[in-house]
Amino acid sequence: MNRNGIHHVTAIAGNARRNVEFYTRTLGLRLVKKTVNFDDPGTYHFYYGDEVGSPGTILTFFPWDHVAPGRLGIGETQETAFRVPAGAIGYWTQRFVEKGVAHSASVKRFGESVLAFKDPHGMRLALVGVVGAENEPAWLGTDVPAENAIRGFHSVNLLLAEAAPTGAILTDVFGFTEIGREGSLVRFKAEGTEIGGIVDIHAAGGFLPARMGGGSVHHIAFRAADDAAEFAMVKKLRENHGIATTEQKDRNYFRSIYFREPGHVLFEIATDIPGFAADEPVASLGEALKLPDFLEGRRSQIEAVLPEIA
Repeated sequence: MNRNGIHHVTAIAGNARRNVEFYTRTLGLRLVKKTVNFDDPGTYHFYYGDEVGSPGTILTFFPWDHVAPGRLGIGETQETAFRVPAGAIGYWTQRFVEKGVAHSASVKRFGESVLAFKDPHGMRLALVGVVGAENEPAWLGTDVPAENAIRGFHSVNLLLAEAAPTGAILTDVFGFTEIGREGSLVRFKAEGTEIGGIVDIHAAGGFLPARMGGGSVHHIAFRAADDAAEFAMVKKLRENHGIATTEQKDRNYFRSIYFREPGHVLFEIATDIPGFAADEPVASLGEALKLPDFLEGRRSQIEAVLPEIA
């Protein structure tokens, strides 16, 4: 199994109920984990993905009801794109019209059709039509027909002042290779990886710095097979690039290390193990509120402040 590419993307949302409704009912993703922000347990942490929450399919959110909107700028993820079958772009365009989803006309990018849209809290997203994606597994617990369903991440697009310093981290530490340029975009791909295998860098100096808020991507996590692979990446960051990282943090479903890459985007390294079935069966993923052991004793007070989402 390939262990390169994107593990997950974490963003900031507004109202929790609206977030769940959009990603499960409109986009047809599975809510694979309902937990809390371990550093702010009065806030939900939602994970959406495929049936089992495979690395490369996971979009996560911290929802805050009264969050101020973010401002797009340098040092931020500009767009998060999902893979769909090449013939599904027409279906999704019509679905967005029917459901009132803000979207643009599809365009071509690196030879593929790209349908850009926004979620209810302003997050910039896209669907990319990929030849052959219809042969990949899809989550079927939704009204989106299997032949049109989302198949995990296609790519993330970073808005940076320059591409080369971040490109060096992608290639040396995370196993990506530069595979093309189109206008101001530089495309990097993880070898042998389809789902979650692409990072585009939009080099555009002169913009204001990004401001975090509703609709902003908080961080991007890249895959490490296990602890040994994760610490090998940390060693490369320190010795080859002079970049310091946090200590390893246990997130129950993966173990994480964080750092700021040269373009100031917050990157995470996340292990593939143990996965989202660590504390509940695959058949019932996302149904119950799951808490880490150190918060279990506070369950009643945490549940009392979390908003209803059913």
